[in-house]
Amino acid sequence: MKRILLLTAAALLAESFVQAGERPQTGTIISESSVACGSKTDKHKKSTDLLCQEYVVRTATTDYHVRQPKPSNQALIPVNTAVEFTLNKDKMKFKANGKSYDYLIVSESAAGTTKP
Repeated sequence: MKRILLLTAAALLAESFVQAGERPQTGTIISESSVACGSKTDKHKKSTDLLCQEYVVRTATTDYHVRQPKPSNQALIPVNTAVEFTLNKDKMKFKANGKSYDYLIVSESAAGTTKP
């Protein structure tokens, strides 16, 4: 009987951790940059670098550096745009200006503090 209660409690606890990660969080895009994320070779064997957008999304405690998974012609997201996002392993899905975006998390760090 104790074993069943223990297993049930462990299952409920694990489920609460899974659901906690799916709760939307809020943040702000504080910077944008273009970074090399591959290359393309044309029929004349010339190679050109492809660029992807990389954004820094700041929450109250963490700065997330996120990058497009592959080069695309997505519109740029302006700096100081508020976003609502969810995290799933190394991916961030967020909404900005009514559109949804999928990005890869390339790094994270503690949010910087500003001193007056």
